[in-house]
Amino acid sequence: MSRDPYQKEFLFTPSDFERIRTLLYQHSGIKLSDSKSNMVYSRLARRLRATGMNSFYEYLQRMERDQGEEWDAFINALTTNLTAFFREPHHFPLLREHVLSLHKRPLRLWCAAASTGEEPYTMAMTMVDAFGSFKPPVHIIATDIDTNVLSKAKAGIYPLERVEKLPPETLKRFFLKGSGNNAGYVQVRKELRDLISFSQLNLLDANWPVSGLFDVIFCRNVMIYFDKETQYKILKRFAPLLETHGLLFAGHSESLHHAADFFKLRGKTVYELASHDRHSRAKATLNNPKDQN
Repeated sequence: MSRDPYQKEFLFTPSDFERIRTLLYQHSGIKLSDSKSNMVYSRLARRLRATGMNSFYEYLQRMERDQGEEWDAFINALTTNLTAFFREPHHFPLLREHVLSLHKRPLRLWCAAASTGEEPYTMAMTMVDAFGSFKPPVHIIATDIDTNVLSKAKAGIYPLERVEKLPPETLKRFFLKGSGNNAGYVQVRKELRDLISFSQLNLLDANWPVSGLFDVIFCRNVMIYFDKETQYKILKRFAPLLETHGLLFAGHSESLHHAADFFKLRGKTVYELASHDRHSRAKATLNNPKDQN
């Protein structure tokens, strides 16, 4: 007797969904809405098959008991990585103007949600244009919680459809077109890839693998997945990592008004340190001249 095509391969109960939502929130800060049940089933069913589990109950028992490598796969399966080159394009002329106004060198930029790399590479292209050189005085740190997308980002290889909306001159200048087995793909030029260091970072972790101060932080379209309390905690940790003159770029639907004690609006979804935080930073710098670098 054949299986009913409308019957799910694995039993998936409301209790399973709630356990998954709780685990994801605890480990990544991401809050799944009630409407994401089918998405969760579809993505995690692949993990059940890959791990040889027979039910969501069995899989979740393992997740709650084990802190092994499956956690990366669990997080990777449930995170959304919507991105594009020059997404929210109004930010990049502001970024260019900002870095050219600074007198310090080298400059440090952080892309805190790198996904498959389009955003940090767009930042790198903007820096090359700003300084008129493929070796601008800039280093970009690019991080993400998802190890799969970071691997793709580091390789810098994309199907042609991902770059088809770019101006021809941009495509010619910054990408190499594949041939033979690589036909239909492009790769970001090595000079751009050399400007960026990719590493995994969970914004909820107690310790972040970044140090020093940044002139710019991009954290766009990430806060929308967190509740206000989690957003506030992350923003509070961003503030000490920004230079006094630093800017924080947020997503088009994100507002940081609930963190007004740390950030104030500078432009369209672009923020600078709140006045009291800037004064505290300036005072600390005067007291510790060695930190000015």
